[in-house]
Amino acid sequence: MSADPFRELAAARGAGRSRGLYSVCSSHPLVLEAAIRRSAGNGLPLLVEATANQVNQDGGYTGMRPADFAARLGALRGRYGVGEAQVPFGGDHLGPHPWRKLPAELAMSKAEVLVRAFVAAGARKIHLDASMALGGDAGAAPAPEVVASRAARLCAAAEDEYRSLASSRDSFPPPVYVIGTEVPVPGGVAAEGPEGPAPTLPEDFLSTLALHRERFAEAGLASAWERVAAVVVQPGVEFDSSGLSPYRRDRASGLKAALASAPGLWFEAHSTDYQSDEALRQLVEDGFAFLKVGPALSFALREALFGLSAIDAELRGSSGAPLAHALREAMLADDAHWKDYYPRGDGVALLYSLSDRARYYWDGPGLAAEVERLFGSLGGTAIPAGLLSQFLPRLGGPHAALAARGPSGLSVQFGPRELAMGAVDAELARYEAACFPSGGR
Repeated sequence: MSADPFRELAAARGAGRSRGLYSVCSSHPLVLEAAIRRSAGNGLPLLVEATANQVNQDGGYTGMRPADFAARLGALRGRYGVGEAQVPFGGDHLGPHPWRKLPAELAMSKAEVLVRAFVAAGARKIHLDASMALGGDAGAAPAPEVVASRAARLCAAAEDEYRSLASSRDSFPPPVYVIGTEVPVPGGVAAEGPEGPAPTLPEDFLSTLALHRERFAEAGLASAWERVAAVVVQPGVEFDSSGLSPYRRDRASGLKAALASAPGLWFEAHSTDYQSDEALRQLVEDGFAFLKVGPALSFALREALFGLSAIDAELRGSSGAPLAHALREAMLADDAHWKDYYPRGDGVALLYSLSDRARYYWDGPGLAAEVERLFGSLGGTAIPAGLLSQFLPRLGGPHAALAARGPSGLSVQFGPRELAMGAVDAELARYEAACFPSGGR
């Protein structure tokens, strides 16, 4: 592998090989640890990205600023002995979205501070997203020319911050950029009907490319334009609380053909969560080199935590599901993260939705304490293989459960925390297989 995964992508394309780079978009410590542990074990790169809603100069919904998130990521890299080149940090949807209700100039000024903070924190990949209407804008969305101009303004801020830091930092590579706006807003949206979203029209992709190239040139950003790595387009995939729009490559064939006229560029696909193994493979083959995944990972973690809670109850002969109860109570006490997605009386969606709005609640002190109590209760416990198979099926069923156990009946490799990360790892493996079909060669 190259020391620079972005250059490795370029080399693969030049050699006509299918290659991608998956992006973990989650702030949960166990999700991040599972991803970095996997990268450390196989030597393959991955991206870890934070959105403007998750992490910003005001703290975001995680309470973290870019430097805080970078420090969490850096600590995990250090624990597993991987460098920044192998696990680069990125910023997703960086733009004025968190401040979109403010007057446009003020919102853009805050967005400039945001991109500077991400660059200063070491973010290597920057998705410039100025697609949303701001206070004072006419209409539901700004004109494409305005979007491109605002993206160039954000890029100029990022470049200025990079230049101010590069002279004092060794081995500080410049940012690579992603442009394009045909994506859901941060946090996702509801599905758009039985057929799902229509793929981006090839002419719209080419127009977006031309407009941004023109605005970058006008802003004196020719060198930055050479580092634009991808354009976000809609391949026709989406998911909502209970449904999925699968990738159909025949619907996106025009996009694939149009990409041939843009050497050095790739597509970036958002909302690839829950797509099949075959769909992920086809996306990469069709030029969607960057695959974003987030809710599917935290869904797998939630599933595993509920499974461990059920195992704990079985072993102790108790009834009820204390972890599920604690999560439900936390979500009902604060509906800010799900009220626009689920009916209030839909208890099934609240806990089991594919949208996984539950991911916003795990860092709450009460829920975090309940998870630690569960891990403590199961620590050192000999879990029967049948229970592992029943309640943690992502780990591979009874054969895998038996193989993981030693003569004492204890798991050789896995305590409860590792079992939870193992469920996330199983989902990560699907993205790795799509992005590195030849094992990274």
